[in-house]
Amino acid sequence: MDAATSEFAAHGIAGARVDRIAAAAKSNKAQIYHYFGSKDGLFDAVFNAMCVETVRDVPIDPYDLPQYAGRLFDSYEQRPYVQRLATWHRLERAGTTDPLELVLASNKEKVAKIAAAQKEGALSTRYSAVDLLGLVLHLSSLWTSTVPEYDALIARHSRAHRRQVVTTAVAQLIAD
Repeated sequence: MDAATSEFAAHGIAGARVDRIAAAAKSNKAQIYHYFGSKDGLFDAVFNAMCVETVRDVPIDPYDLPQYAGRLFDSYEQRPYVQRLATWHRLERAGTTDPLELVLASNKEKVAKIAAAQKEGALSTRYSAVDLLGLVLHLSSLWTSTVPEYDALIARHSRAHRRQVVTTAVAQLIAD
């Protein structure tokens, strides 16, 4: 899985080569195809595992969305392949497979928790729960989804600074 994660993050599905994955994993193509069925099946397994890890390791706290955004930011910084795999998934798998039930369920649960916090008065209602979750998710991934030309502008920004920008922006979104 590690070899496949690296290969897919670097080359996407179309550009990935199972022979390179097999060599890096000290396996063989036949075993990979037997176990996963196809290159698409292997990508789906890698993507699903990544989603499971993220959902498990970064649970939402609707009462502290800035720190939730900060933990997501940390997760993306520690696992730079996440945004690359998500981009390849959007480009090459969207509409070709059923949505991952894990991600659908996780998003519904997050929206429900945000809505409950809003109903209790603990969280601003300036944005709907769905919109607020989308804003938090995108702000969390801001720095890992930029183009190289923008990266040049922020090259001197420390990780701590970038994290602070994310958490401050989310705090300002929910301020009354």
